[in-house]
Amino acid sequence: MSSMDTYPLLDTITSPEQLRSLSVAELKQLSQELRAFLLASVARTGGHLAANLGTVELTIAVHHVFNTPEDFLVWDVGHQSYAHKILTGRRGGMDKLRIKDGLAGFPKRDESPYDTFGVGHSSTSISAALGMALGARQLGQERKAIAVIGDGAMTAGMAFEAMNHAGDEKADLLVILNDNNMSISPNVGAMNRYLASLLTGPLYSGVREGSKKVLDRMPPMREFMRRAEEHVKGMIVPGTLFEELGFNYYGPVDGHDVAGLVKVLRNLHALEGPLLLHVVTKKGFGYEPAEQDPCAYHGVGSFDPEQGLVSKPNKKPSSPTYTEVFGQWLCDQAMADERLVAITPAMREGSGLVSYAERFPDRYHDVGIAEQHALTLAGGLACTGVKPVVAIYSTFLQRGYDQLVHDIALQKLPVLFAIDRAGVVGPDGPTHAGSFDISFMRCLPNMVIMTPADENECRRMLTTGYLLDQPAAVRYPRGKGPGVAPESGLLPLPVGKAEMRRNGKEVAILAFGAPLTISLEVGERLNATVVNMRFVKPLDTQLIQELAEQHNLLVTVEDNVVAGGAGSAVAEYLHQQGIMVSMLHLGLPDRFQGQGSREELLEDAGLTANAIAEAIELRLQGKTCATGPASIISDQTGKL
Repeated sequence: MSSMDTYPLLDTITSPEQLRSLSVAELKQLSQELRAFLLASVARTGGHLAANLGTVELTIAVHHVFNTPEDFLVWDVGHQSYAHKILTGRRGGMDKLRIKDGLAGFPKRDESPYDTFGVGHSSTSISAALGMALGARQLGQERKAIAVIGDGAMTAGMAFEAMNHAGDEKADLLVILNDNNMSISPNVGAMNRYLASLLTGPLYSGVREGSKKVLDRMPPMREFMRRAEEHVKGMIVPGTLFEELGFNYYGPVDGHDVAGLVKVLRNLHALEGPLLLHVVTKKGFGYEPAEQDPCAYHGVGSFDPEQGLVSKPNKKPSSPTYTEVFGQWLCDQAMADERLVAITPAMREGSGLVSYAERFPDRYHDVGIAEQHALTLAGGLACTGVKPVVAIYSTFLQRGYDQLVHDIALQKLPVLFAIDRAGVVGPDGPTHAGSFDISFMRCLPNMVIMTPADENECRRMLTTGYLLDQPAAVRYPRGKGPGVAPESGLLPLPVGKAEMRRNGKEVAILAFGAPLTISLEVGERLNATVVNMRFVKPLDTQLIQELAEQHNLLVTVEDNVVAGGAGSAVAEYLHQQGIMVSMLHLGLPDRFQGQGSREELLEDAGLTANAIAEAIELRLQGKTCATGPASIISDQTGKL
């Protein structure tokens, strides 16, 4: 793809209204300029690249045909929404994409009226767009609702639940299925363009609706003709499933043919009821390296587009990330125990399962974007005597909460959860933050919850949880730890036992997981006792009681929200025992943090060494660490 230093047509577009006056020839030129700008922009800032390059023409065509934002446009997940942001007046902000106080990496309602629904998690678009369609109908408004969803997101049950409801409601809803896992040969593409144009045109639709009215008077004949139509269409288009859900299916069409997309979308704009348009695109389209390896170019840092992604030579061995520690442990444990089976909801690379999947394909299940199914599947596997390990991000575990409660914890099934991206995550923002898992897990009976403070402890906790005959979770942050080399063995830790790391006076700091490193720094500064708590559930209650008796102030530090978190567990125990001691709970605030680097978000939460030390000193002076009406839990959050 040739680079462009200037974008003459794109420079004139500040809103979709201007886009609608362009000719088809100009739309083609705009597609080239927009793709070139996207590549140059993301190469500077980092972000999601391959998916965005693949939806340029589709984005242009949708905004050209539909009257956004009066018409509702909902993007699923939002990985592919950069072109949408650029065309809706936010091009000037792309240089601050995914950084603190800059543009979000996903659609966000308070960022633009064109972002009709906030997204980040998968498979929500059809439900949201259906709600908008039904709301407009109830209010007597003539507004179209469009959901753009990828083929991967269609693996989630929620998408089909929404489609089933939409078909029953006969809602005026267009679902655009962005299929980027399928290629079109030129011949098939030409045939499908013709077919889609035919099926969406006024002749076919008119005959179809007219025959319905006639056949309504002859139900047996109508049923016969319906089945005959499905049989004929089923031979030439893969839409029978969607027809059964009550949608009229059209496609597949070439998602990189902007002229063809405009023609089909105009035809569909004139139709009513549930419609599904199957659009075939190619991830990374127009940039050969991304086309060849879309997985590598899914999420990128800054790079030179002329060279592509280049592996940086390692001058010295680097300490592994927590994800890599888990991946190595999983392979080692699988070698030691043939009962182990690994499950992931479409996060093989992100969760560190690539090597395991290659080495143990018969004991590996990628269930797609289906967290609820993943958890209940694990429960069923556990019932047979095998040992399931569910590798999942903290934010995505939220999607399977009922299954965690009902199908695993209630039955005390031995499932191990390896929970990646716990705590603050960074540029992806609040939709991907792992802020709540301690709070929503520790209230569940039968759960064991562990928070490793370093890489070796993470490995040992994974072994500990694996050996238990009950559900267990090990939650660890994104990226690297303090650099403690993991031991090669498979050694467990004693359950419910903390580790004294420093003896001090007056103040005891109880650190849960990753905050131990800065807690030790604070301990040195204030001559405080520092404890690596290790377990949120069960707590080391004996040690907690001793600390309360020997110190004037107990300080809990965690990278989870304070509300209902590990600090709350400590306070609840002491209250139950009738032990009175001054306490300070430090953790993530009672609000959704925006995007930013991990360091910026920890500073915002008051979880730096300076902020923790200041909060402790203020508390010892009888003051709180924040003032004013916004400080709802001021003595618990460090900085609010």
